[in-house]
Amino acid sequence: MLTLENLSFAYTREGLFRDLDLVLEPGMIYGLLGKNGAGKTSLLRLISGQLFPSGGNLEVLGFDPRLRQPGMLRDIYFLPEEFPVPRLTGTRYLALNSPFYPRFDRERFLELCDGFQIDPAWSLSQVSLGQKKKFLLAFGLASGVRLLILDEPTNGLDIPSKRQFRRLAASSLGEDQTILISTHQVRDMENLIDPVVILDSGHILFTGTIDSIARKFRMSLETSEPLPSDAFYFEKVPGGYSVVRMNHEGDESHVDLEVFFNMVIERGEDVAGILQSGREDRV
Repeated sequence: MLTLENLSFAYTREGLFRDLDLVLEPGMIYGLLGKNGAGKTSLLRLISGQLFPSGGNLEVLGFDPRLRQPGMLRDIYFLPEEFPVPRLTGTRYLALNSPFYPRFDRERFLELCDGFQIDPAWSLSQVSLGQKKKFLLAFGLASGVRLLILDEPTNGLDIPSKRQFRRLAASSLGEDQTILISTHQVRDMENLIDPVVILDSGHILFTGTIDSIARKFRMSLETSEPLPSDAFYFEKVPGGYSVVRMNHEGDESHVDLEVFFNMVIERGEDVAGILQSGREDRV
């Protein structure tokens, strides 16, 4: 589906990405997590051919995205965090843009509009940011593309709409499709994304599944602060402390993705070493 090998990219002499490696497989909803300024949007633009790498290899759906070939563009839909919306009704937008996507499903689009509680006949220039975003999310989910790229899709959505998005996105994924969601709002995506890619300062600190995290780490909410020697990681939260310990038994455990994200930002190399090597002797 998508392969990055030794990818490099620079806005300035210092550079942003160097020797970046990543593989995305079909049938998954990937979460690209990172703080603001971590390089998430730049990576999405490289993948979609809007920016060009300075080195390494990048292949998307069997194409070089720098060439922006029609065979690739008809199978990618990219919804950026900030988007211009023309002075059109949703119906007119649909008529003009859906022909670019051969597998666009109009019936599914109308179902998604109903799920988002929006009317496709509305004038897009006269509705709220959240309503515009829900319209474009419905369009993207109905497009039938093999790679759907969403940059901060829940920004501008209220709490019920965020819940609707998670439900509708999960039900729209096909076996030959990949959804790549970039976000710094980890809580919003916790029950949707898997696997997870964590990006920080132009480096991928972690790539893996929720299941792989749960097998190695056990998370709990505790009322008192643990001793540093008694926990792999902990942080103060309302009601006490979120504590992460090694899951020596290897049984199922709940993963708090926001806590895991914070842990990777602070102890990325240690986390990667444990998950990749299977060692459980590091605290």
